[in-house]
Amino acid sequence: MFTPQAPSLITTLGESLTPLEFTRLFAASPGLAREQRGNGDTVLVLPGLGAGNRSTSLLRGYLAWLGYAVHGWQLGRNTGDVAAMLPVVVEQLQTLQQRSGDKIHLIGWSLGGIVAREAARDNPQLVKQVISLGSPIVGGPKYTAMGNMYERQGVDVDAIAATIESRESNPIAVPVTSVYSKRDGIVGWQASIDKYSKEADHQEVNATHFGLGISPEVFRILARKLAQT
Repeated sequence: MFTPQAPSLITTLGESLTPLEFTRLFAASPGLAREQRGNGDTVLVLPGLGAGNRSTSLLRGYLAWLGYAVHGWQLGRNTGDVAAMLPVVVEQLQTLQQRSGDKIHLIGWSLGGIVAREAARDNPQLVKQVISLGSPIVGGPKYTAMGNMYERQGVDVDAIAATIESRESNPIAVPVTSVYSKRDGIVGWQASIDKYSKEADHQEVNATHFGLGISPEVFRILARKLAQT
């Protein structure tokens, strides 16, 4: 098992290369256009810390183009308060499930992936699968580039890590996929290795953390995961 650690300074500085993902996405677009078409399943996409639906617009647009009923969340900017955000996400899941008559695919980027996992953990009857992108599954903020900043602000990152560990005593009962990158300069990639879910599928990509939402590799993984289910 990998020992989680925060990203190195060099890896974090590598986040400046994120704009290159747009070039890679454009070059890969012919192949992405040939991915299997969707069947109208409903997909809910949750953004990362400090971001809103605009950050996931390209990803959602691609999945909608494939033929899925794709939705952004209803919370505006991700404030980082998981306890406050979770009930709103669950309420949206309930609405979407009632409208579609089927379970919902949940995709969460970074902290959005943590919210997705917790929503699925408590409400497996609403969720078909969870796919997290660069999410700090182990330790929460402890193994991120912001861990030291949180500690300087008086946040007990060890207590958060312990809370996450205790929550995992109630396993997630739906399929989970964790997409991670060793180039991730925000979340230590080892923290994205899901040691809790025995059946978790891990998919490594070559992208920065901020590039995960525009990475052609991520788009391809999502297209195939949604089609499988």
